[in-house]
Amino acid sequence: MKPIYMDYAATTPMDPRVLKAMEPYWSDKFGNPSSIHSYGQEAKEAIEDARENIASLLGANSSEIVFTSGGTESDNMAIKSIGFALREKGNHIITTEIEHHAILHACKFMASQNFDVTTLPVGKDGLVNISDIERAITEKTILISIQHANNEIGTIQPISEISALAKQRSILFHTDAVQTCGHLKIDVEKMGIDLLALSAHKFNGPKGVGALFIRKGTPFIPFMDGGSQEMGRRGSTHNVTGIVGLGKAAEIAQEKMVEKHERISNMRNRLLNHILENAKGVTLNGHPEQRLPNNIHLSIANVEGEALLMNLDLEGIAASSGSACSAGSSEPSHVLKALGMPPELMRGSLRLTLGRFTTEEEVDRVAEVMIRVIHHLLSLSPFGENT
Repeated sequence: MKPIYMDYAATTPMDPRVLKAMEPYWSDKFGNPSSIHSYGQEAKEAIEDARENIASLLGANSSEIVFTSGGTESDNMAIKSIGFALREKGNHIITTEIEHHAILHACKFMASQNFDVTTLPVGKDGLVNISDIERAITEKTILISIQHANNEIGTIQPISEISALAKQRSILFHTDAVQTCGHLKIDVEKMGIDLLALSAHKFNGPKGVGALFIRKGTPFIPFMDGGSQEMGRRGSTHNVTGIVGLGKAAEIAQEKMVEKHERISNMRNRLLNHILENAKGVTLNGHPEQRLPNNIHLSIANVEGEALLMNLDLEGIAASSGSACSAGSSEPSHVLKALGMPPELMRGSLRLTLGRFTTEEEVDRVAEVMIRVIHHLLSLSPFGENT
């Protein structure tokens, strides 16, 4: 039976049209875009076309797009470059307990550089309280960094409200939109976002390439020393092939975005409802409504998540327990800990994430297998359904 991929939050399969757009830049169109001859100018034109596509996806100006190696670099660039650029104004950064490690570890570094970092709690649904942000702001606050949506539990934060609060206090606002860019409608102008991180491989583009939106006029110190590429904001020879792929993925993402969102959301609900109605001890984590359209994060009482994942894999179904960046770690998910989840439920957690290439037949197959595997594992548990 054909394997079923249900881990789109970790990475997505590349769209064939993206691969086709990239192919010439691996061979015939190999020029360095910093060169003035025709080979270089051909590559430069391709990069600028990609920049326009990403700007269009975000409602930004093309000059506000800086290419990076991916979401982690973009997040680090936002935290560190802005922090040091504004150090004379203040040294206080606000974030939350459930951010991606790219944010939390960057903030930890900033704390080692005599910055003051406030890490706010979230509710059981994963939402940060606007009042908590407001109370945390001081006269030295220079940056608020809160993700658009959580990569594990799928909760979508009230970004526009947060950015409005930041703007009232003349504080810059950064969001990690790696999970939402290319899937949800984003308009950096209407949403009041000053900096935004994205990564191509999360919306059917290649791995190893991303971008950072930096609003025009934002103080900025380059994250890396080097050449004058990216308008002096990010040195290093351009990854032309990857950038072309990112640009094509951004172009494709804008095609019928609302319809794709609705289709995936409907399949997600179908899968979730089938599991909840037919399996014991299953609860949904994250906000029930303000969540990514493709995300299902479950906890199953009296079942070990690792055993569940292994059984699903034996059935040809790829899922995960949470962030792929933390795979192999023996530590419980920092996101689930922040929700106040009991250890026994954290151990029984599972994430299923759908994507553009998911079919209704696959959803039905996953639901059937999930229910069967849960019942089987409960029958083996001393606390399961046979007791």
